[in-house]
Amino acid sequence: MTITLTSNGNIQLNGTIRVPGDKSISHRAVMLGAMSEGQTKIFGLLTGDDCLNTIQCFRKLGVDIRQEGDYAEINGLGFDKLQEPREVLDVGNSGTTIRLMMGILAGAPFHTCLTGDDSITKRPMDRVAIPLKRMGAKIDGRHHGSFAPLSIRGGQLKGIEFVSPVASAQVKSAVLLAGLHAEGSTTVIEPQLSRDHTERMLAAFGCHVETDHLTTTIKGMQSLKGTTINVPGDISSAAFFLVAAAIIPNSELTIKNVGMNPTRTGIVDVLKEMGANISIKESGRDEIEPSADLTVQASELKGVEIGGEIIPRLIDEIPIIALAATQANGKTVIRDAAELKVKETNRIDTVVQELSKMGANIEPVKDGMIIHGPSKLHAAAVDSHGDHRIGMMLAIASCLTAGNTVIHNSESISISYPNFFQHLNELKL
Repeated sequence: MTITLTSNGNIQLNGTIRVPGDKSISHRAVMLGAMSEGQTKIFGLLTGDDCLNTIQCFRKLGVDIRQEGDYAEINGLGFDKLQEPREVLDVGNSGTTIRLMMGILAGAPFHTCLTGDDSITKRPMDRVAIPLKRMGAKIDGRHHGSFAPLSIRGGQLKGIEFVSPVASAQVKSAVLLAGLHAEGSTTVIEPQLSRDHTERMLAAFGCHVETDHLTTTIKGMQSLKGTTINVPGDISSAAFFLVAAAIIPNSELTIKNVGMNPTRTGIVDVLKEMGANISIKESGRDEIEPSADLTVQASELKGVEIGGEIIPRLIDEIPIIALAATQANGKTVIRDAAELKVKETNRIDTVVQELSKMGANIEPVKDGMIIHGPSKLHAAAVDSHGDHRIGMMLAIASCLTAGNTVIHNSESISISYPNFFQHLNELKL
């Protein structure tokens, strides 16, 4: 699908919105609820394509899930009652679904086949398959198990100590979820701290998890009990409007009930370092995930250096940070972000390519990019390349131009933010 966004070069964004539920938390709430005994109620569920694909996968595994809008009710019978599916489990575009499902299905004593769309079949799965094979799972796929479609024969796992070469919540979560149904204890040691939604969610479902900074341990053969989950707004979705209000003159936005998990708030830290005017008002003391109302006003930004330990805390927000940097005074350097190469697209190359079409002074480096600002952007024909975060970034960029910006493959935005364009239009003045 192609969409044309028209701007007169004098747009402002003002108002209050609630972004959709957090995608990472929504996935995990469905997954753990499906493996639990008893009923799980989820409020604020993200109804984007990725999370709906997770629901469909568990329905094919025999789980009773009733979903209406952003509410879901799961009647779990426990992990042992999962059924061997008669069909291939299709995760669509969801890397979270396929990698975490690999961990879950590694412990299930039956055969499963996992696949996804064209993007998923190009994303490496060996980073999850290798530790799961060490635990005893039989996993095969294209190129020695590195790429989907994947065949998994699970069961009879043994706990391991796994030193992860990358700080990845998907890798960590897959190994921990396999460890939940393995003999003995399973430990994951990371090089840097990645998001901890899985650990928090496991605890909410009654599972004991030990965490010591970069080391997480789970004892096997624990059972989960159904519970109620309130999903806060997704900070990765809020990031697009945080940046929009910061860089579009005379703008002021409030975003309600945004998840403020400390492993995810790197975007706020970086924007503040760049000079953005952001105020934070705590909105919830949920025992699982903290949340807050965020208000941001247009500000004069400056270039910064972004790298090291903060990268895992903002890896999904780098495309929109790059846009912010095009409007900042001076040079912004983003490094230590090679993980961007194995997202829905190679986000280093794609961000550079598409923003360059709009007049940005931006260049790629092997593990990031360098942006020289400020740049006066102009309307252009651009492409999301099927990547929802690239599509939303380009839509925000169009607000800074005069003329018609054409975004090809804009349908990808529904993956994480189905009502993105509705919110964007409501806020425009």
